[in-house]
Amino acid sequence: MRCMVIVKATSDSEAGVMPSEQLLTAMGKFNEELVKAGIMLAGEGLQPSSKGVRVKFSGRARTVTDGPFAETKELIAGFWLWQVKSMQEAIEWLKRAPFDDDAEVEIRQVFEADDFGAEFTPELREQEERLRAQIAAKS
Repeated sequence: MRCMVIVKATSDSEAGVMPSEQLLTAMGKFNEELVKAGIMLAGEGLQPSSKGVRVKFSGRARTVTDGPFAETKELIAGFWLWQVKSMQEAIEWLKRAPFDDDAEVEIRQVFEADDFGAEFTPELREQEERLRAQIAAKS
């Protein structure tokens, strides 16, 4: 199963405070362990919400709101995409991550094609597979 590991924002990450060299080193080591184990598919940190926008959809109208956004606890500072055998395996890996006492991290399972049932027709599956192949070819 694939899962997204979502690192919640903090007041420091939203203020643009960069991690220490010590934390970057520890996180680099952890990421190397994930890659060697075949767990990590992707992982990135995100710029503060002050550099982002939100787009609200209402019928045909689109409203763009510039950051920053107020609710830090609802914002994301970074993510990983992992391939694991189970949620328990993801939890065990995450427990090893070098976060401090203020970190909050969420794990969410990624939908797979079979999760959508009959509504995900053979044509839609074929389209999905074609798009994934195109993405893979570009990387």
